[in-house]
Amino acid sequence: MSDRITVLIVDDHPLFRSGLRQVIEADSRFELIGEAGDGESALKFILEQKPAVAVLDINLPKLTGLEIARKLQGKKIPTRLIMLTMHKEEELINRALDFGVNGFVLKENAVEDILVAIRTVADGGHYLSPSVSGFLIKRRNRADSLTAQKPGLDELTKAERRILKLIGEKKTSKEIGAELFISPRTVEAHRANICNKLDLRGAHSLLQFALENRSSL
Repeated sequence: MSDRITVLIVDDHPLFRSGLRQVIEADSRFELIGEAGDGESALKFILEQKPAVAVLDINLPKLTGLEIARKLQGKKIPTRLIMLTMHKEEELINRALDFGVNGFVLKENAVEDILVAIRTVADGGHYLSPSVSGFLIKRRNRADSLTAQKPGLDELTKAERRILKLIGEKKTSKEIGAELFISPRTVEAHRANICNKLDLRGAHSLLQFALENRSSL
């Protein structure tokens, strides 16, 4: 069936992978086209094969799931990402969402949740395991509150919003330029525009704002 959703599963524990494989292969909507046990192999597979959905353990050898998501960010790769984790950490979830992750599934619920998660993200949606979905609501509320305080956030371009997030990760203009393939001078121009739109004054005001509001941007 050509319309089946192609899936890659990545986990360094063979038994866990085997359990996911059995669940996914038992559903005729999905076609499991690959497995990997480390991040480097997973990234290479995604770049070459472009599965519709990649299910990644967040803690992988060589490259973590978050590092894979970050490396894929900005590339025109259609693969949508679901992270598997054992932790209900809001900061971890926020970082994953910032890197463009589309689904977040707790490993303890993976067998029950994974099919719905794959279907949801393949259809263009986002999926969080029910026990962590409250984090998404809090994230949205914080973002709305911040926008009310700083209406200029809505005026930021996509590039400016991306740079603001990277500033919140304590990246220098040189590091941001290297990641976005632009010159440090262009980054500085964007920084100046962001400050103007957000009415930020002072040498470190932009960095302070980005750090304080990192999870809401």
